[in-house]
Amino acid sequence: MPSNLSDTPSQSTPLAEPAASSKSWLRTDDAVAMLLGFCLIVAAGTVAILGRSTDHSQIALELAKVKAELKSLPSDSVDLASNRKGLLDSQAKLETQLAVAPMKPWLVKPGDWASNPIEAFQKKGKSIAPALLVTFLGILVVFGIGTAIQGSSPVSFAIGFAGVFLLSLVAYLLAGQEVIKHYNLEHALWAVLLGLLISNTIGTPKWLSCATKTEFYIKTGLVLLGAEVLFNKLLALGLPGIFISWIVTPVVLITTYLFGQYILKIPSKSLNLVISADMSVCGVSAAVATAAACKAKKEELSLAIGLSLIFTVIMMVVMPFVIRVSGMGEVIGGAWIGGTVDSTGAVAAAGQLVGDVAKDVAATVKMIQNILIGVVAFGVAVYWVSFVEPREDKKRPSVFEIWRRFPKFTLGFLAVSLLLSYCQSQGAEGKALVSSIVDGATKPIREWLFCLAFVSIGLESNFREYRQMLSQGKPVILYLCGQALNLALSLFMAWLMFEIVFPNAANELMR
Repeated sequence: MPSNLSDTPSQSTPLAEPAASSKSWLRTDDAVAMLLGFCLIVAAGTVAILGRSTDHSQIALELAKVKAELKSLPSDSVDLASNRKGLLDSQAKLETQLAVAPMKPWLVKPGDWASNPIEAFQKKGKSIAPALLVTFLGILVVFGIGTAIQGSSPVSFAIGFAGVFLLSLVAYLLAGQEVIKHYNLEHALWAVLLGLLISNTIGTPKWLSCATKTEFYIKTGLVLLGAEVLFNKLLALGLPGIFISWIVTPVVLITTYLFGQYILKIPSKSLNLVISADMSVCGVSAAVATAAACKAKKEELSLAIGLSLIFTVIMMVVMPFVIRVSGMGEVIGGAWIGGTVDSTGAVAAAGQLVGDVAKDVAATVKMIQNILIGVVAFGVAVYWVSFVEPREDKKRPSVFEIWRRFPKFTLGFLAVSLLLSYCQSQGAEGKALVSSIVDGATKPIREWLFCLAFVSIGLESNFREYRQMLSQGKPVILYLCGQALNLALSLFMAWLMFEIVFPNAANELMR
């Protein structure tokens, strides 16, 4: 057996190939993804500002007064609880009025349904078909332009995109069915399965392949994700959250990778690293960034994501049950969920099953952990070109070599996060603008892009590759052992931070 599966003959290509020149780099997925991401954010912000009501300033003043009253409430007031609740309700109402989102009604996806799929296309008694058409055309135009910038035919892309979008629509439809939703079988799983069904039976048609742009969709989605991963999240939990997210994660990542290399002896180092990053950092996002840095094959990325999706579903159900039965509390339980469950959406859902406080803590810990995406990608790029790839001259790689390998779209992710973090720090109006941009535009677009990427992964994957990688069950063993270590260390760190080192932090969060 070869020392690395990437050395075996295969039609698969690495996820990241260094560009030959600066001119050609401007046409790569990384460059165009950052361009499209920034354009979408600017467009969403512009529409939100232009869509403000005439009494916008008055609403902002009223909100400032309510916040001032909340701060001035006496701690010994008998009516403190009722007064505080009333003011919080007023604050929430005013913030909703302030955060206008004109694009939100036109960026939709199918909803929930029980026995009749048509129910999924109804919202408050009205059909969402026109909005779905706008969603389809909007994403098509944006990525059609991106495809043209890359030098490909936008017409061929448009034809294939219709098919990929339809499969994504079906994935959302399946995930919304009442029974399926009860078991938390999310749209990502159905998207991959639908793609695999086609690619491994009739084969992916050539016209459809023109729009199976896995990296392009997911990299643009990750740039948009930066709008949701704001640095103010670091302040929400302070040092306890940072210790849980930034100490445990690299320890688990490195330990799992070494375990895979020296104990399990997994033939493909890139597969080993992608699975380790997927499991330890934050699921799909980290897997894509890591795969780009180490030039993993698409089948390796697909396998890592598949393992993540399967075990995420299991952990979403089991962990809340364990937390409730053990009585460990919402704060520690939420931190444990946030540090171990891969998907951000799954983290919020699992936390909600424990309680509102657990949901907030879990989501915040996961967001802090997500900030590591760029750091991990850079570290992998340095390690890979320095120690893994054979070099005839045996010299240390130049800084330029590392820069060429580094997945640069993560810089877009960080830039967007910094920009919107600054906006949110500018008082009530800044927070309202960020809410308008994220909830009203970038988040629904990002969700669609991830679903399109999952469909593309399935369409580009082949079971024969999976059989080779899973022949001895080593990837599954790697994931299980790594996740077991992650669960143990995250729980210990959550207990240590919130019970021993910072006991008052938990009390503050419970208020």
